[in-house]
Amino acid sequence: MRVLLTGGAGYIGAHVAVALLARGHDVVILDNFSNSKRAVLERIERIAGRAMPSYAVDLVDLSATADVFEREAIDGVVHLAGLKAVGESVEQPFRYYRNNLIGTLHLLEAMQRFGVSVLVFSSSATVYGDVSAPPFTETMPTAPTNPYGRTKRMIEQMLEDIAESRADVSFIALRYFNPVGAHESGLIGEDPAGAPNNLMPYVAQVAVGRRERLYIFGDDYPTPDGTGVRDYIHVMDLAEGHVRALEFAAERRGYDVFNLGTGRGASVLEVVRTFEAVSGREIPYVFAPRRPGDVAVSYADPSKAERLLGWRATRDLAAMCRDAWRFQVRHPYGIDVGTAAKGERS
Repeated sequence: MRVLLTGGAGYIGAHVAVALLARGHDVVILDNFSNSKRAVLERIERIAGRAMPSYAVDLVDLSATADVFEREAIDGVVHLAGLKAVGESVEQPFRYYRNNLIGTLHLLEAMQRFGVSVLVFSSSATVYGDVSAPPFTETMPTAPTNPYGRTKRMIEQMLEDIAESRADVSFIALRYFNPVGAHESGLIGEDPAGAPNNLMPYVAQVAVGRRERLYIFGDDYPTPDGTGVRDYIHVMDLAEGHVRALEFAAERRGYDVFNLGTGRGASVLEVVRTFEAVSGREIPYVFAPRRPGDVAVSYADPSKAERLLGWRATRDLAAMCRDAWRFQVRHPYGIDVGTAAKGERS
């Protein structure tokens, strides 16, 4: 298939691109580069040994989005583009609703205009909220607790409604949990602009000396060590899940949803201890108040994906930490900077 990958230069997008190319699909990348770097594109091509077209386009711009479909003979779409930080969404809800919802509507409009009927959507486990006890199954009620999660759930509902109204489309929403790690080459990995919003890159930056300490938000959750528990999944396991979902979608019609996770939760302190073990570095940390919108425990029941997609996660927490550490050591101050900015501290 010739696959349009929105947000394809981002953390997850780059790894999905590598997995798609390795499987023999052609990839066209669309990204507005607001939270990604153009240097990643060359690295994807280096890993894959194949070239791919890319477009600097924001999905909120309908005309520019449609122009990509006009230029490229797209067979299917993997939709990853969107703002994704829980805390930031609480502070800036208008920005999240505008970007995530309008961008997706424009993408769907362009797909309909050009006869593209296959879509895999990057949803999130945040749609489950805290009304049910984990492990979460796809049939459980959804009740997201923050604007980011609500945009994901709204998009899922949009896809379901469109699929019910049209017999020719095949849409899949992937509710994935907490992607971490990096490609084993060390060429691509999580490289956020500014202070990381996610745990693993922050831990890695502390380990490499870029940041002085880790802030753990909440030590009084009802968990074994008081810190939040999440289902961390290696980003390459996640990427391979996208490929399987796309190929599954191409063979059927309608709407479906799948969890992508390991089925096991790890606490923040467990991640810290594992990272210390694989890196040989101490991770100084202090506790801070809970963040609004966070839940205590979240982990998946991924059995549906294994049963229908033939997919399951195979890499453990130690592998996630090892690969994240390899990437961080190779790029202590980011992909564009390398080791040049020795004086940077935060």
